[in-house]
Amino acid sequence: MSGTEQVRPEVVAAIVTALQETDPSNLPADATRAEKDAAKDQYLSGMVAERAQRDRQTRAWELLLTRSHDDPPSWSQLFDELPQSSIDELADLYDALPEGAQTEYARRFGAPVSA
Repeated sequence: MSGTEQVRPEVVAAIVTALQETDPSNLPADATRAEKDAAKDQYLSGMVAERAQRDRQTRAWELLLTRSHDDPPSWSQLFDELPQSSIDELADLYDALPEGAQTEYARRFGAPVSA
C-alpha cells in the first residue's frame, strides 16, 4: 500500500451517516482506514459544532426569559422586558435565537451584521 490512501468523499459521507444513525449495517465494507479516520473527524467536528450551537441557544433563552409568566408571552412582550445589556448580548447570539425572536429583534433593531 502507498504512503497515502485515497479518501473517497462518498465513502466518508456514508460512514458519517451510519454513525449519525447509529446503524452499522450501512457502513461501506471496503472503507479504508483513511476514510474511517476522515469520517470520525467529520462526525466529531459536527458534534462539537452542534454542542456549541446548543450552548448559544441556551444562553439566548436565558436572556429572553427574564421572569416567569402566567400566560405565554409574545415575542414583543419578552423584548419589552429586556435590559439593554441583554439586547446587546442577543445581537451576538442572533443566529441562535428562535425564528420569532429573530423577527422581533430585526423589527426593533435591524438584523445584526455578521462578522
